[in-house]
Amino acid sequence: MTVALPHGVAGIHALPAGHHDGPWDAVITGPRVKERLLATAVLVLRHGARLAGSAVAPHGLIVLAGPPGTGKSTLAQGLAQAAARTLAPHGATTLVEVDPHAFPSEMLGESQRSVSRLFRETLPELAARRPHTLVLVDEVEALAVRRQAASFDTNPVDVHRATDAVLSGLDALRAERPGTLLVVTTNFAEAVDDAFLSRADLVVRTALPDESVIPLIVADSLRELASQWPALGALAEDTAVHRRVGKLLAGLDGRRIRKTVHGALALRLETARDPSLLGADDLIAAAEESSAGGPRAECERAGA
Repeated sequence: MTVALPHGVAGIHALPAGHHDGPWDAVITGPRVKERLLATAVLVLRHGARLAGSAVAPHGLIVLAGPPGTGKSTLAQGLAQAAARTLAPHGATTLVEVDPHAFPSEMLGESQRSVSRLFRETLPELAARRPHTLVLVDEVEALAVRRQAASFDTNPVDVHRATDAVLSGLDALRAERPGTLLVVTTNFAEAVDDAFLSRADLVVRTALPDESVIPLIVADSLRELASQWPALGALAEDTAVHRRVGKLLAGLDGRRIRKTVHGALALRLETARDPSLLGADDLIAAAEESSAGGPRAECERAGA
């Protein structure tokens, strides 16, 4: 039997859970970044209620901001599982996934009412189920529009009211359920309301991987393939190849780098049939193709 989810809620999960392992390790970043994220999450989830009312009380908000493909959503998903595992001795964690695109409405005032209902009714009710609750919102710029840059001529009044509802709702959630953590991502931090950003306990800005990180992403992607085709183990440990491929992929985001490695399997029919035949030349050819912007096709119609 399928249980209907509350309006605006895309998913509800009990953590830790084995099938949620993976995202935390999939994002290659400095260890200090992950430690800072996890420490902030654990502090809010574990001690937010005790700190409530004090001058140093957290708002329960983490913002991950950066260009598409830099691992924000994966990092947020991984953070939920990592925090849940850390806090497991103190009880389970509820992960709530919110769809911000479910709230804008053409009906004046409806967005505001829906957002208020989310923060003042739905999330507190879900937070009451388990000792810890983490709420994930991707593309929060769709929900907390920067009011200073929004024009009443081009944006409905309802959008402005919805942003107000997000701010007051966040404060209400903090008051009613201190210790609830909201983790949001945005591709356009400049489009997010300043008052929302000012409430963040931590803002992490993700960036395109540099020349020291790209070979690590290449290696990690190859190890993933080697877990299925062990013959690729040597290639997965060939740091010279990783560095050569990495130089060709400079300037690409992490998602495109991984797709290049996986896409190397489809450069030849032989490797598509048997991925264990993948070689360094395939990787280099795929990297050159990606750096050039993708494959080029010169087609001639039959009979033309």
